[in-house]
Amino acid sequence: MNTSSSSSDDGLSNSRSSPLTPQLVLLNSEGGGKATPPSKKKAQRMDRGSEEYRLRRERNNLAVKKSRLKSKQKAQDTLQRVNQLKEENERLEAKIKLLTKELSVLKDLFLEHAHNLAESVPSETSAAGQEQATP
Repeated sequence: MNTSSSSSDDGLSNSRSSPLTPQLVLLNSEGGGKATPPSKKKAQRMDRGSEEYRLRRERNNLAVKKSRLKSKQKAQDTLQRVNQLKEENERLEAKIKLLTKELSVLKDLFLEHAHNLAESVPSETSAAGQEQATP
């Protein structure tokens, strides 16, 4: 059995640090301390005449067209929803106006009835008091 510390079982050299020590790997040569996300990596240059380039462009064009249609549909749906809400708001405003008028009429009717009742009650009690006073 060889217990040498200069190499590991997988054949990699272990002269600089232990296998458990994390190693700093620079991914972006421009610095700044941030790794470049996969979407920001520079794509390989493709020959514009290649079949792969043509297929990628075709797929991209379809994706762009689909995205634009989806965006346009969403804008139309939003506009339709805005119009529906405006119509509903107008209906509700009209209903509020109608109910406010109805409330006012009913209040006036109630107050008139209460006033008439108040006028008639004392005269009935005074008439009843007069009938009891006369033997």
